[in-house]
This record gives sequence, C-alpha cells and structure tokens, in this order.
Amino acid sequence: MSELLLTQEVGSLAKPDWRVQPINGQPVSDTHISQAVGLAERLDIDTEETLSILQFAQQEGHNLSADSEQAIKLLAARYAIRLQEKAGLDILYDGEQDRPEMYQDAVEKIAGFEPRGRLRAFDNKSFLKSAITARPEFEEPWYDSEFLRAQHLTSRTVKVPITGAYTIADWSFDEYYQKRQQDGGLGLPIGEAKRAFVLDLADRVIRPAIASLVESGAEWVQIDEPAATTKPAEVPLFIESFNRSVAGLAGKFSVHICFSDYSLLFPHIEELENCSQFSLEFANRDSRDLGVDKHHRPAYEILHGFKQHAPDTAIGLGVTSVHDNSVEEVGVVRDRILRAVDIVGDPSKIYPSPDCGLRTRSWEVAYDKLVATVEGTQLARQAIE
Repeated sequence: MSELLLTQEVGSLAKPDWRVQPINGQPVSDTHISQAVGLAERLDIDTEETLSILQFAQQEGHNLSADSEQAIKLLAARYAIRLQEKAGLDILYDGEQDRPEMYQDAVEKIAGFEPRGRLRAFDNKSFLKSAITARPEFEEPWYDSEFLRAQHLTSRTVKVPITGAYTIADWSFDEYYQKRQQDGGLGLPIGEAKRAFVLDLADRVIRPAIASLVESGAEWVQIDEPAATTKPAEVPLFIESFNRSVAGLAGKFSVHICFSDYSLLFPHIEELENCSQFSLEFANRDSRDLGVDKHHRPAYEILHGFKQHAPDTAIGLGVTSVHDNSVEEVGVVRDRILRAVDIVGDPSKIYPSPDCGLRTRSWEVAYDKLVATVEGTQLARQAIE
C-alpha cells in the first residue's frame, strides 16, 4: 500500500435485498439467492457459503432464526468489505450493514429518546425522527462488535463512522431541555437549551461510545456531522461538541461534513482539538471537464480556507459523486486530486474518497465509482512521484 494519497470509504453502502427482506420478516426468494451468488462471483466470494446460508434461511421462511439472521448480517458485511477491497480502497468499513440509518440507529441506542414519526430524507428514503424526553444516557457499547467483525474480515485499515452529538440534537425534537426549570421557574431559553442538549450528548453518550471503541482496539473513528453548518450561529457549538466527544482519548479522530457551505466553518475550525482529518464532499459541485486549474476545478478552491485555518489537518477529498449513477472518468478524478495537492501543498494530507456514503447507489454502481476513485488516485500518484 502506498503511503501517498491513501483512498478511503466514507460510510454507508446500500443493503442488498437478500439481506434486508429476510431480516424484515420476508422470505428469501430464488431471485435473492441468484443475486447474491452473482455478486459473490464478481467479488470472488465463496458461492457455496452464500448458497448454504441463504438456502437454509429460505427453508425457514417467515420464521427466521436468530442464528440465520446473524449469518445473513455477517455475509452482508463480508460482501461490503470485499467489494471495497476488490475496488482497491486502502481504508474501509463494512458499509454500515447493521444500521438502519445514521440518525435513527444512533437515537435508538440512547436512553432518553422517544420516536415521533417518520420523515422523508433527501434521497427519497425515510427515517424515524425522535424527541429527547429525558437526560440522555449511554447504556451499552454501540459499535464494538461491529468493529471487531470488520477488523476480523480485513487486514486493511478500518475506520469506524459514528453520528455526532450536534447532528443528533439538531435533527431531534426537544421535549426536555426547553422545559427544564430555571431558578425563576421558566424553561431554558432556546439557545441555552440547545447547547445543554448537544453537550450532554457529547459528554454523556458520544464520548463514552467512542471511548469503548478505542478500548476495543479501534484506532480511527470518523464523527459524522452533516448538520454542522446548517445553522451558522451554532458552528462554535458543533466545534465544542466535537472537542468534548474526543477529549482525553488516544486515537485518530476525523469529522465528515457534506453538502454544506464550508466557508461557515472559518475561522472556527482553528479551535478544533484532536481532529486529524476533514472528510468533505466536492465532486457533486465540480466540473466534469479535464483540467487542474481553478476554472476547471471550482469546487476545490475552498481548500484555500482549510489550508489557512487548519493547515495541519488532512483532507478526505470527495472525488466521486454519490448523487448519480454516471461513473467519473479517471482523468477527471486524477485532476481533482492534483488540484487539491496543488492547493494544500502536501499530498500526504490528501485522502481521495467518494463525496459521502454510497447507500443511494446500487452495489454495481458503488463498485464502479470506487474503482474510478482508486484508478484516478493511481494516476495522480504517478503524476507527482
């Protein structure tokens, strides 16, 4: 593995039908088995094991046993990791195969939340939105077993994603903090309530969850904060919550932010502590023409701001879009990387990746986009070595 321009995943992959439907109480069909076997052949996975697991689950029908459920989840994780390995990624995870959705999965693990109904997400999927009704509590490790499984399935670097405190609070209803009494008998003002909510999550939930992962051996944890800049006045609160989420912990910690106005992060990111990388989306807003100057690579000009305000922090560089099925030309991926290297000045600080998780794309498209990421990176390495 080259130590220059390491490629990485960002988070989620789609879940195949043969994983989703039996877990949700639907029987495994012959079509599901055919799809799984076909993908196994493409990924060089043992088809006999796939057939054995899915045919046994098919025999169980609607009465899927706990052992079969775990076997199917393990199989999906193995497929997801193998897909990334075969594409050539240096840093990977299991595509979040056990998680229903980044927000919903997090709040379901936190005591103090109650569901309030489903909302449509940007990609025409939905998630269950919840309200905080009591002070949040960390009850048990979140992703330790998931991490250990991934670590067992690959010899490559593993990076564990976890949803951050600010995004969890921002996407939730507050039915506790704004009602909490002050000395005068009134509820907390909205700003104070939001700050108390976010920092309680950071101190009482996210930090313990990350600490448990570190204790289990995780060396790199990515904190996902897509809401970080959605309320410009609260960017300092996001910064404070990140710092408190990793305070005193040994390890590598990065933050993923996407589809945002990154200029709102300046100069606040100067106050970030223990943050090794910003994982950011760029390709979705960039030209698809070849070229390495600012006119052909407009999306990457904001990197000047990151170099100014956080010169020692690496960049997880989005070079392939997750919002359409067209696969980027490897020359365009190369040029995006070269433009970023020219601005940042140090190729060791650039980690090419998709813009975000690829859960909205089929595994076939996701694979092709990851291959384009890797092959474009190889061309960029050749150009600068």
